Amino acid sequence: MELRKRERYYMIFFVLLFAACFFGSFAVGQYPVSVRELLQILWSKVADFSGDWSPQAEIVVINVRLPRVLAAALIGASLSAAGICYQGMFQNPMVSPDVLGASQGAGFGAALGILLGWSYSAVTAGSFFMGLFAVFLVQLVARFVRQNPVLGLVLGGIMIGSLFSSGISFVKLAADPNDTLPAITYWLMGSLASIAMDDVKFAAVPILLGFIPILLLSWKMNILTLGEEEAKAIGVNTKIVRLLITLGATLITAASVSISGMIGWVGLVIPHFVRMMIGCDYRRALPASMLLGASFLMIVDNFARTISTTEVPLGILTSFVGAPFFLYLMIREGKSV
Repeated sequence: MELRKRERYYMIFFVLLFAACFFGSFAVGQYPVSVRELLQILWSKVADFSGDWSPQAEIVVINVRLPRVLAAALIGASLSAAGICYQGMFQNPMVSPDVLGASQGAGFGAALGILLGWSYSAVTAGSFFMGLFAVFLVQLVARFVRQNPVLGLVLGGIMIGSLFSSGISFVKLAADPNDTLPAITYWLMGSLASIAMDDVKFAAVPILLGFIPILLLSWKMNILTLGEEEAKAIGVNTKIVRLLITLGATLITAASVSISGMIGWVGLVIPHFVRMMIGCDYRRALPASMLLGASFLMIVDNFARTISTTEVPLGILTSFVGAPFFLYLMIREGKSV
């Protein structure tokens, strides 16, 4: 009973933190926007309401900060959800959303598109579909390891991910060092500087579609933690469950990377924080990870656009948080052995 009460308090905290980060992020930036102006502008888009805000404030809130805040929340929730799904499915707390090569595939698609001079929309679409193609190749490779499907997915992900990483390196080698190469490098480090509402709409559809199976199957993920034989004995079709969870996690990972670039550590660190707070019940841990991941990336993005005169890529800032925490986990696990 005490555990349930603690979980409830943590969930309330996650919801309040998300709300504070979401609305607080609109006030962060070079152009100041008051809370009154912000609420009036946002409410005017929902209801027939007219206030006394300035036209500049409306442009900043609706055209600049709204897409960015929505994207940060959506991507943070997606990467955290994918991370906790992969960690639960593979029974490995050190697994991250790029375990099946989706991030590397999406990165290669974007790098290739930039090299070939594609438009921004074409680069985003190419990145998304190349991420899906990478996981499709992993699934083909995993079919040859019939005795241990989980091991097959991991080995296939390592191999395919390595191939696409090599492809990225080759594209960077062939790129113009004065123009194309900096654009590729900056994209791969992850940023929301150029995000627009069309990008958010493009990513929202596959992300929401991906959320459906992983949320509906969250209780079956608890059963998968018992082991392959035990889950089958209970009556769970482990092959179908893993396939649907993999598909959902892949959709949200590829869609996120396609509009933001490669942002590491979110899907590795946030699930650990959640399990430390509310335990390993995926029915609660999954939505909690989504809320905390969204809040975390909104906070990081706020720092990215304020701590320097030039915007700092998100991947750099998330590494500053993720790498020390990863070291802490290694030391903690070493002491418990």
